[in-house]
Amino acid sequence: MESDLIINIILPVSLGIIMFGMGTSLVLDDFKRIFVYPKAVLIGAFGQIVLLPILGYLFCLFIDMTPETAVGVMIVVSCAGGALSNLIVYLARGDVALSVTLTAISCIVTAFTIPFIVNVSLNHFMGMTNESLLPVGETNLRLFVITLLPVWLGMALRHFYPNAGARLEKPVNRLATIMFIGIFVGVIIQEREQLTTLFLSVGSVVLGLNLVAMILGVLLARMVKLNRKQSISIGVEIGLQNSASGIFIAATLLGNMAFASVPAVYSFVMLFNAALFIGIVRKQSYVMQERLVNS
Repeated sequence: MESDLIINIILPVSLGIIMFGMGTSLVLDDFKRIFVYPKAVLIGAFGQIVLLPILGYLFCLFIDMTPETAVGVMIVVSCAGGALSNLIVYLARGDVALSVTLTAISCIVTAFTIPFIVNVSLNHFMGMTNESLLPVGETNLRLFVITLLPVWLGMALRHFYPNAGARLEKPVNRLATIMFIGIFVGVIIQEREQLTTLFLSVGSVVLGLNLVAMILGVLLARMVKLNRKQSISIGVEIGLQNSASGIFIAATLLGNMAFASVPAVYSFVMLFNAALFIGIVRKQSYVMQERLVNS
């Protein structure tokens, strides 16, 4: 009974609050930036929506893992973006405007791509038939209600009542952060008896996936000659996923806590790697400034 309450009520409500908090930080100009620096937005969106699922599939293909773990990995890589990435980009002194724009775009696009990626993964790795797959129409509707609708409501509040939206942004985002931590802790508690096994079985996989995704994002941006701040933003956006959505899809829509363990562990790992990434890029910035002063 307690488990059903967490999965079917607390988890969806928490995700809705998280997405509403994201919406209060977005404005229409975030979407207009697509036309300001289209190359950066195009590369970032391509990395999040196309390259990341391919990378996840390659990990599943060449690393020995259980079918449940493989599906969990594909759920993670299908849930691109998240409000947390904007904070990490800010701390890493990247291009925050680009980060916010990519988050806004991925939030809309992934509501439609998630069912496709997850269903292909369920069929490929677990041999599930049509009866066991996510119903596309119903899943799109539920993702719309839990993710897109709260974002739009948050944006509408910010647009039509700017003073109220500005006042609510910080407390709502703090509440969203608490909710995110609560979701993560809830899954860990749910799987506490298998906690050590859980980290041993999926920890190395998600650690490698997260590191490779972030590095690949930075390299991709540099290859097309984007500037340093834009490269940092794209690296973070491709590396940090919306783990709360991943847990919701696994636990609530699919009703499988084994799938949910991967996005839960990924939440922990990506925060650790993000802190390391922030330290490295800020150290590089300091060294570059010192060279400029001394030259």
